[in-house]
Amino acid sequence: MLQPLRDRVLVRPSEEEKQTSGGIVLPDTARKRPQEGEVLAVGAGRVLDTGLRVPPAVKVGDTVVYSKYAAMQVSSEGEDLLLLEEDAILAVRD
Repeated sequence: MLQPLRDRVLVRPSEEEKQTSGGIVLPDTARKRPQEGEVLAVGAGRVLDTGLRVPPAVKVGDTVVYSKYAAMQVSSEGEDLLLLEEDAILAVRD
């Protein structure tokens, strides 16, 4: 498993919707990419100019909502994951 550095977060994106609530099966080109996922690993946090480290606001297991184009796709152990900066996380689901 990858271990993010600094203020980076490793996320497993949620599954894409394969059919609508009415039962219509969506082709790959019509599916919406999810903008949320599960946090798998977090870095140690951002280091300020003063040398102090700010711990991450998210933890492993959190479900987060993130900016659409902020993530970098990476592959680890045959699984497609996303690596993003903590600033790109917009919210944490309860």
